[in-house]
Amino acid sequence: MIITYHGKQFFKIEQGKTIIAINPISKDSKLSDKPSRFGAGLALISVDHPDYNGVDTVTYGETIPFVISGPGEYEARGVTVSGVGIETVIDKQTYYNTVYTITLEGTTIVFLGALGRELTAPEREKIGLADILFVPIGGGTVLDARAAYKLSVSLEPNIIIPMDYTAESLKTFLKEDGGDVKPIDKLTVRKKDIEAREGDVVVLEY
Repeated sequence: MIITYHGKQFFKIEQGKTIIAINPISKDSKLSDKPSRFGAGLALISVDHPDYNGVDTVTYGETIPFVISGPGEYEARGVTVSGVGIETVIDKQTYYNTVYTITLEGTTIVFLGALGRELTAPEREKIGLADILFVPIGGGTVLDARAAYKLSVSLEPNIIIPMDYTAESLKTFLKEDGGDVKPIDKLTVRKKDIEAREGDVVVLEY
């Protein structure tokens, strides 16, 4: 599995011939200074907002993604996805953020999206535990670094990938973890390598 970060909450996940884009940044977003240049077979959208819903930016050539954009149970392109909807506030407007649990060739990925509060017990039960957890840490409309770290550990992931971060929030998050983690340009990892880790924080740069 290869994971690369394209800013905000935009990730590309590759497993063999399967390419998943999560929360691609729309051309209408103020953040769209680095346009993506790849096509995805599957696109997951957590929030219907330009910072997260750029399906057009991962439609490339003849590759048109199957789009998942809300709560429910899905199976597409050999990938199983379940989504739990949670209210969030962005730019003083109320949106629904979908937390996704993705099962890809035996690996469970939990993507918290634009989560801005602690999860309730029923939400935790629906989401389940993660092999790889993507967590927002920037504060403001999403979890702050300390709350994000506390929640991350409670979900017992093998790998934690912070996103939507600033230099300051990342520093605080890593301080909570007690380690000095150097950013890498991409994460290449096999299932057996994931299983050998225990709450390891991986910082991806963009």
